[in-house]
Amino acid sequence: MAYDTGKEKLIEINGITLATETFGQADNPALLLIQGAGNSMISWGDEFCRQLADSGKFVIRYDSRDAGRSTSYEVGNPGYTLRDLESDAAMLLDTYGVQKAHVVGLSQGAAITQLLAIDHPDRLLSATLISGTPGGPGHDNPDLPPMTEGIAKIYSGEAGPAEPDWSNRDSVADYLMEGERPFAGDAPFDAEWFRTTGATVFDRTVNLAAQMTNPFLLDAGDPWREKLASITTPTLVIHGQNDPLFPVEHGEALAKEIPGATLVKIPDMGHAQIAPAVWDRVVEAIIKHTL
Repeated sequence: MAYDTGKEKLIEINGITLATETFGQADNPALLLIQGAGNSMISWGDEFCRQLADSGKFVIRYDSRDAGRSTSYEVGNPGYTLRDLESDAAMLLDTYGVQKAHVVGLSQGAAITQLLAIDHPDRLLSATLISGTPGGPGHDNPDLPPMTEGIAKIYSGEAGPAEPDWSNRDSVADYLMEGERPFAGDAPFDAEWFRTTGATVFDRTVNLAAQMTNPFLLDAGDPWREKLASITTPTLVIHGQNDPLFPVEHGEALAKEIPGATLVKIPDMGHAQIAPAVWDRVVEAIIKHTL
């Protein structure tokens, strides 16, 4: 059955189209969710969003460029940078009439949230950085542990599932599920949830090949790790103890280098998409931070 896009809203900003969806009352404090590379907004599960909305927040999730129903680009040739994604997030708040928001970013979304906290502190009520690294993906942090050997082989092309038939729903769902499995690390893996999510991704994505390729090719710009000490936004760092891409020391460094930041480590949590088994713990930490 085709994905129901009836609740979604397409917004034109920065000369592009972004697909968005909201939960909760618009007069509540806004909470913007920014996903990681290769993921669309539905990786913030519906129930996850509803729990945050029920805490008294106006939750906004959206597909970034090359994700879901938003503007896509030629595979292998993204026409934008990480700084453009930062600008998109700020302008999205403008479109919803939001002056200040709580911002929650995951992985690449955590990098964008760091940039927002550095460049636009007046727009943030708080920042939550999930599965992040100081300065963002693509910058060298030789003092921190590298990704595991298995994950390194995936990024080099030595490992990982074979490319699917992008026109076949079952093939794509299996591919997306298996692609997530290594990022769970040693944590339990909810194959059914990831496969179901993968099938929905197939139903609503404009260009799946672009979504799975272009966000990983972005120019991250100049390193900004040394600017973390200038952040004044109240910051929460959430990190999985089983993260194989950015081992937990990356989260510890983020919390240490951002003044006053709080660190919450989640057992049985790896990297990237947040599975239902840890939703309650992640939501609880965000709600406590955004009171």
